[in-house]
Amino acid sequence: MTETEKIIEAMLFASGDAIPLPLISMAMGLSTQEASTIIEGLRSSYEAEQRGFTVIRVNDGYQLTTNPIYYDHVSRLIQTPKRRDLSQTLLETLSIIAYKQPVTKAQIEEIRGVNADHAVNKLMEYNLIMEKGRLDTPGRPILFGTSDDFLRHFGLEGVDQLPELAEPVS
Repeated sequence: MTETEKIIEAMLFASGDAIPLPLISMAMGLSTQEASTIIEGLRSSYEAEQRGFTVIRVNDGYQLTTNPIYYDHVSRLIQTPKRRDLSQTLLETLSIIAYKQPVTKAQIEEIRGVNADHAVNKLMEYNLIMEKGRLDTPGRPILFGTSDDFLRHFGLEGVDQLPELAEPVS
């Protein structure tokens, strides 16, 4: 490994969360393209060697995570429960938010036809959604969108990787 690769690996390890690519580039004095190429090289070598960790892309950043093939072993050690199962109601609400974001609770309720308080609160508790601002209308309702945890939970690099809908959400 080069010194630059070692430093980037150390930064990803120390952070624990996704680090935006521009921040890595700035810290290393590299262009975003150079930093991206180095990180993708790290990811490829970790994958080829089936290392205990891997690098994942989350939105415009990168994160060092446990290699999913070792999840069962690691979870037994730290006794972390597996991912929560999401009820049909939570999945429907989450889908609306993912595809329509940013979206208000009233817009979710209009699509689903039922009150969305419980579902939105649970999704916030699970850190799958987050506040993305407020709508500039009377009452200034909260706008919701998906979080980085949503992307990690579903193994996506960005919301642009969501599957296309058979029929559009109205």
